[in-house]
Amino acid sequence: MRTVRLKKNEDRRIRAGHLWIFSNEIENLNQGFEPGEIVDVVSRGGNYLGRAYVNPHSLICGRLLTRTEEAIDVEFFASRIRRAADFRRLLYPEEETYRLIFGESDGLPGVVVDRYGEVAVVQINAAGMERLRDELVEALVAVGELKGVLLRCDSDQRELEHLPQYVETAFGTVPDEIEIEEHGIPFIVPLSGGQKTGWFYDQADNRRRARPLLGGPTVVDAFCYAGGWGVRAALCGAGRVICIDSSESALDCARRNAERNGVASRVACVRADVSEALRDMSREEAPSTVVIDPPAFVKRKKDLGAGSVAYQALNELAMGLLRDDGFLVTCSCSQHVDRDHFLRLVQRASRRPRRSLRLLFEGGQSVDHPIHPAMPETRYLKALCLQVSGSQ
Repeated sequence: MRTVRLKKNEDRRIRAGHLWIFSNEIENLNQGFEPGEIVDVVSRGGNYLGRAYVNPHSLICGRLLTRTEEAIDVEFFASRIRRAADFRRLLYPEEETYRLIFGESDGLPGVVVDRYGEVAVVQINAAGMERLRDELVEALVAVGELKGVLLRCDSDQRELEHLPQYVETAFGTVPDEIEIEEHGIPFIVPLSGGQKTGWFYDQADNRRRARPLLGGPTVVDAFCYAGGWGVRAALCGAGRVICIDSSESALDCARRNAERNGVASRVACVRADVSEALRDMSREEAPSTVVIDPPAFVKRKKDLGAGSVAYQALNELAMGLLRDDGFLVTCSCSQHVDRDHFLRLVQRASRRPRRSLRLLFEGGQSVDHPIHPAMPETRYLKALCLQVSGSQ
């Protein structure tokens, strides 16, 4: 096994608990390391720091797997997966639908795994994990007693690692869709053709907490996907729910979920660009609640300026529509947009429509997406629940 040597003082962050090594922190990167190669990591002075996989083509060049000299094999993965599964069983003793593996926070950097009963959907975003995928899948099947494993390796993040995108069944049989329950509400989830790993488990706690805000006369669910917010709003008593998404397949799933829950007559699905749909919406409709749960507008630091403008503009449109004392649930899953910056953007968005805001409560990712204290990068989801008043 070859060794990666860090430059002087570049071991401080690793010693503090962080798991990433950036390419400009490595002294001997020119020694022809292969993408995904397992290496030992040492400080400039030769002190052992751990074992990692590397990718010389990526800015995040190394990701630490362990701080010992243990073998990176099936049993390594099995031990990490068992620990993660024990934690989720503690959280959800009567359920088997949750995020089972959340990357670095579960000691398996570069991979996420969502569990749907006897099926797991895996997203691999790093060359090191791609190279170890067979060991990962074998351990998952053994520990989870799974009947099917789907690899949804089609995220944009793979481009940063120079990896191809693909979707394939790695083990057993995986249905195209599956039914889950979230807080007692049944939802149909598309697996092979859905977004990311199928369902957004990270919003589950926020959806539950926001229930008192979702039962008004008219609720708009912007970027609705499969109707996680909108169908819940109808079940909370909303008189009318407008689900907006640019994807017809997402809207079809939202319609079916509304039918599955007996609320289809109160749920209208609109295929449109969300910003255009909000601009075209009549002010006379004056929704009582607007939920904005968009994809990440800031995927890289360099996108922060343009992404911030997009977040502000979207929230400004929503505030201009809301009735007096209506509610806005606005979210950002952009890791590079921290909570304080997002709150400032939302506050600035209130100026043009001359609205007053009260922050009622806020949330983050659900507890099955634990945060690594030494890695602020693992805290990504923000959800602000506000009351909006003043002139329209």
